[in-house]
Amino acid sequence: MCAVLFALITWQTTVGGPLLTVDERIGLAVAGRAPEALTQFLSDLGGMPVALPVLALALGEALRRGQRARPLGAVVAMAAVPALVVPLKLWIDRPGPLTDATGYYPSGHTATAMVAYGGAALLLAPYAGRNRTLPVAALLTLATGVGLVLRGYHWPLDVLGSLALCGMLLLLTEAAIRRFRQRLSEHRPEPERGQGAGSRRTGHSDGAARPADRPPSG
Repeated sequence: MCAVLFALITWQTTVGGPLLTVDERIGLAVAGRAPEALTQFLSDLGGMPVALPVLALALGEALRRGQRARPLGAVVAMAAVPALVVPLKLWIDRPGPLTDATGYYPSGHTATAMVAYGGAALLLAPYAGRNRTLPVAALLTLATGVGLVLRGYHWPLDVLGSLALCGMLLLLTEAAIRRFRQRLSEHRPEPERGQGAGSRRTGHSDGAARPADRPPSG
């Protein structure tokens, strides 16, 4: 679903389709309509100085509790954000709502927020529960996107495209972690057979006494 949505939004943005017209009307209608201090605060939630320390704290807690696969997956996913977003910005070269500068699709702040907060939520979910961590991550990510649109930093489709792109990224990361754990469990050595209670008492799996243990005849 995320892949289809991202492909549709990217296609419409690239060719100037009908969705782009609606997107620009909405973006210009809402830009600057909210208090600047509030929208700037919400936009900054997707900045690296705010989002990355949150992810770093979650990484530290997960490592302290003995996790290995999930922290590695979160780091790889975060590193993939600029590797994916920057080439797309250069290729599509979309102008911003209130500026002639280009390179606004997809939204880098939205991508950073989604992967950082989403990654932190997945890292802390085993201890705090997904029903607590994931809604907080979703709220912070959506707040970032809303702030960017209301502030006039991005068009709505810039934000939606990033959400779809990073949704794919997080789902693929989670699937890779599960696959890694499955393969790891398959290669764990199984306990040796024939070490039940009877064999511990006699030293033989059939429970028969060894010749040295038999009483001497006569």
